[in-house]
Amino acid sequence: MKRKSRFRQMVSLGFQQLNDPYYQGMAAQIAFYLMLSLVPTVLLISQILGAVLGTTLHEAIGWVLENAEGTLGTTLKGLLTYKSGGFTNVIYILIALWSASRAQFSMMRINNFMFSEGWSTGTGYWHERFRAVINIFLTILTIIAALVFMSYGGKIFTLITNKPEVWLLLRWPIALVLFLFVIGVYYYTLPEKKVKVREIIPGTIFAAVGLLMVTYLYSKYTSSVADYDIIYGSLATIVALMFWFFFLAWVFCLGMLFNKVWADTKK
Repeated sequence: MKRKSRFRQMVSLGFQQLNDPYYQGMAAQIAFYLMLSLVPTVLLISQILGAVLGTTLHEAIGWVLENAEGTLGTTLKGLLTYKSGGFTNVIYILIALWSASRAQFSMMRINNFMFSEGWSTGTGYWHERFRAVINIFLTILTIIAALVFMSYGGKIFTLITNKPEVWLLLRWPIALVLFLFVIGVYYYTLPEKKVKVREIIPGTIFAAVGLLMVTYLYSKYTSSVADYDIIYGSLATIVALMFWFFFLAWVFCLGMLFNKVWADTKK
């Protein structure tokens, strides 16, 4: 009964929070900035992989692209096959970081608004903007560490245990753990107020499951039901990505809200 009562309280508090007009356009705002941040983020990851490790993004995530199907999979393959040219321009890197941090800035403001009960979106534009740059830099490093581990972990594991078949069984569970870790880093570093690691675990799990489900269902939808080419023509790819980002943004924000109502109903 206590669990049911707490669940009802969480749902009630969540709806009360979402009634604020500030949240009405939050998913669209994040989706828009994700679209603008996608290319510079991919370029930065490619640059670091090429300059430090001598590999390309396509090589690092080839095991992911092999399983990407449908319209969404084709779009992702086209975006993620960029080849690195190395670190040739520090100014370019700084500009790319600044451009890639737009989505983080938007998510930070929404996160601060949510956890402050609508009293604040941050301590100021420039403070939050530079905090967003640091956040995207940490996020990129986290993603690169996860990609490197998934790319070379099999060789290391096989070298140590001499059992490559075990790695094939462990690869996807490890990928899921790393996926949870990347989302957890977001939820831990986005809010201005300090949060404990255990306070972000519920929302992290909720968001991870939601993001995977939305991606899978939307991929099936675009492959078998939707035909954006008929209406949007050459803009179909952009429209498909925007809708996908919109749904992902909603799930990500609901993960933030899950952490909030979980903490509010803890006692």
